[in-house]
Amino acid sequence: MIKNCFQIRAGWRIGILCCTPSNVPKIQLRLAGQKRKHNEGRVEVFYSGEWGTVCDDDFSIHAANVVCKELGYVEAVSWVSSSKYGKGEGKIWMDNVHCTGKEVTLAACTTNGWGVTDCKHTEDVGVVCSEKRIPGFKFDKPFLNQIEVNNMNIQVEDIRIRAILATYRRRVPVTEGYVEVKDGGNWKQICDKHWTAKNSRVVCGMFGFPGERKYNAKVYNKRKQNYWAYSMDCTGNEAHISSCKLGNHLSVDAEKNITCENGMPAVVSCIPGRAFAPSSNSGFRKNTSKPQLQPLVRLKGGAKIGEGRVEVLKNGEWGTVCDDQWNLISASVVCRELGFGSAQEAITGARLGQGMGPIHLNEIDCTGFEKSVTDCKFNTESLTCNHEEDAAVRCNVPAMGFQNQLRLSGGRNPYEGRVEVLMQRNGTLKWGTVCSQNWSTVEAMVVCRQLGLGFASHAFQETWYWHGDVSANDVIMSGVKCSGTEMSLAHCRHDGAQVSCPRGGGRFAAGVSCSETAPDLVLSAEIVEQTSYLEDRPMFLLQCALEENCLATSAANTSISTGYRRLLRFSSQIHNNGQADFRPKNGRHAWIWHDCHRHYHSMEVFTHYDLLNLNGTKVAEGHKASFCLEDTECESDVEKQYECANFGEQGITVGCWDVYRHDIDCQWIDITDIAPGDYLFQIVINPNYEVAESDYSNNVMKCKSRYDGQRIWMYNCHIGDSLGQEMEQKFDHFSGLTNNQVSKR
Repeated sequence: MIKNCFQIRAGWRIGILCCTPSNVPKIQLRLAGQKRKHNEGRVEVFYSGEWGTVCDDDFSIHAANVVCKELGYVEAVSWVSSSKYGKGEGKIWMDNVHCTGKEVTLAACTTNGWGVTDCKHTEDVGVVCSEKRIPGFKFDKPFLNQIEVNNMNIQVEDIRIRAILATYRRRVPVTEGYVEVKDGGNWKQICDKHWTAKNSRVVCGMFGFPGERKYNAKVYNKRKQNYWAYSMDCTGNEAHISSCKLGNHLSVDAEKNITCENGMPAVVSCIPGRAFAPSSNSGFRKNTSKPQLQPLVRLKGGAKIGEGRVEVLKNGEWGTVCDDQWNLISASVVCRELGFGSAQEAITGARLGQGMGPIHLNEIDCTGFEKSVTDCKFNTESLTCNHEEDAAVRCNVPAMGFQNQLRLSGGRNPYEGRVEVLMQRNGTLKWGTVCSQNWSTVEAMVVCRQLGLGFASHAFQETWYWHGDVSANDVIMSGVKCSGTEMSLAHCRHDGAQVSCPRGGGRFAAGVSCSETAPDLVLSAEIVEQTSYLEDRPMFLLQCALEENCLATSAANTSISTGYRRLLRFSSQIHNNGQADFRPKNGRHAWIWHDCHRHYHSMEVFTHYDLLNLNGTKVAEGHKASFCLEDTECESDVEKQYECANFGEQGITVGCWDVYRHDIDCQWIDITDIAPGDYLFQIVINPNYEVAESDYSNNVMKCKSRYDGQRIWMYNCHIGDSLGQEMEQKFDHFSGLTNNQVSKR
């Protein structure tokens, strides 16, 4: 077998030459099945137009390393046999796989031959890859671009929309132009003789646009066209042109050139979503129209614009979608409904994090032309799913070019560095740094999203230790304040041309560190509502709590021998539903030892417990200043990793929860000085955004509360973003209920 040596692509370890057989087929890999994290799962191979599995016979850690590196992870941690991640379907493509570990692709390892096996799906192999990604790793373009025509596979290298006039090419995004296909390294136009609005819909969807309109070609480029040899025949609901059929060859003239007799190049005119309205000046126009009705669907937990767990609004409450029968057609309906294009990927197995609350839809069956996913057929009788099966999507979004307006410099890898922005100054574009004054995780999140690097793991206010000479004069942006939802740092509030940075922007230039995954903490509102009660606790039992500032200020004047404090007590159950473990911001050297509790507290501020009157004024608060973080309980297939006892490591593992029982010190609000009445009770987790999470909107829990001087009632407890706007407005306006209408606690 002849072997060719070549350099691995730049995203991998540059400079290392690898050898692979010259006749190795091109494949795609994915990790599938019943899994908890993105970096583990059943190994599945896309070969000859079909997904299949790999048998565990003779599989080794070397083969697992090849799989993980091909998927962009640094290495394999382990591999598992006997279909631990569930049995796959279809073909078993590979059996008796032998790898050295140096292969660039699993297809280069020796096997019995494609599809030659004596295995069953009970022997499907799985791998666990390291959390760490290969710096700068980029997947190849999707291997779904082979279109079958007359029993032949036609390779489409690429497709684009090319603006007809050069002046339009400066507009962002490009919404209108010729449809061109790259074939044999050359861009070719498609003849419009057989072009339809359904074809336009598919092409527009691929480029991030939810709709298309009829184009009246008033301007036509008279230069000689170079036509593609095929016509396209789409039904209109395809997510990619690879799912469309191709027509026969067009006519060929005497000079053997493809001709489009009495025709011209096909042109599409796409309608962008409201968030991507084009502008010739800034490339982005903020929407100033009247607010629209609340949508019935949203995406949660995604690192990029247009991706996330699918949630739908039903009966005033947000809930998730089960991944049974979840496919690209249904996912594309969700994407278009939200103002994006068709779906790149229909994601299963809660790979973008688990939701909480109800699962509203199951076995969704869409035609692809529905206005909303709620218009599709679905099963309302058999909801046997759990949140490990939450469906998610990754949508096509327009190319806005935002990633070209920002860069990271000086870091140790492509995922971290000093933030530098490209801005107009004195009529010229100039790169400069960002002042780090008040720079936080929220601003860092916008930077990482803009660069396509995932979530922010850290926001740095000092970057002197990174490479590169930066002077105070290099500051080009200051006063940055983001809400966290912006697509570009330039869309955040900032000082404009008048830069103000008191400490300068050399040593104190803003920096970030990004990560593909992030944790997501969610409090169980149901547990709070079920466990709330009042206790009159003698002062002599509260000396430790008094020392730790867990009581109201008036407690200092309360008699130790005869006095008492009235405490609103409750349990907290804090789940990590994200894709990465929640770890404290500070290392062990900065943890605080508490003599009373005999353990370290790893976060100075982890939760706020507040009691508010009906106009929102805080009347009492929990003074619990810090927490120890540990895995109290986990789902059945997840092992505990963190424990406060014996000075152990602290954190909350994905799929685990930390429980603070109602009967432990400081798990309360001191309401001794509070008059009877109606109140709002609120808990906020990670209130200062000290630790990055994939979603901060679910960190607040709210309840209505009634206190009659002796008893307390808690009702309507819910996570801050779990209700629809109408239901939330009813909550905020607080309609008082009689004692018979609320449950006593």
